[in-house]
Amino acid sequence: MKKDGMTKRENDSFSIKELMNLFIEKSNLKNGFQKIHIEEAWSKLMGAGVASYTDGVKLQNGTLFVRLRSSVLREELSYGKEKIARMLNEEMGEEIVKRIMLV
Repeated sequence: MKKDGMTKRENDSFSIKELMNLFIEKSNLKNGFQKIHIEEAWSKLMGAGVASYTDGVKLQNGTLFVRLRSSVLREELSYGKEKIARMLNEEMGEEIVKRIMLV
């Protein structure tokens, strides 16, 4: 029996995570949550030092725009953009960052 995209049998139960994910998908909130989570993932993966020089993180059409206050840090991070993108996608659980622009 299938109701509203739920495919589990009646005697099975849904976890809160499954219900939240279903709600987020049905409500078209996924992009908004991705934008919030990508900011958190950037701070977590890059550490407090890099986060303190970060003025903004914005995800738009697969490109992550990161505004940095330090030209030296921007230059150093530019060498590892592909690795950073891989780490962020792994943290997010899906490939949403195709490229990174450091500005």
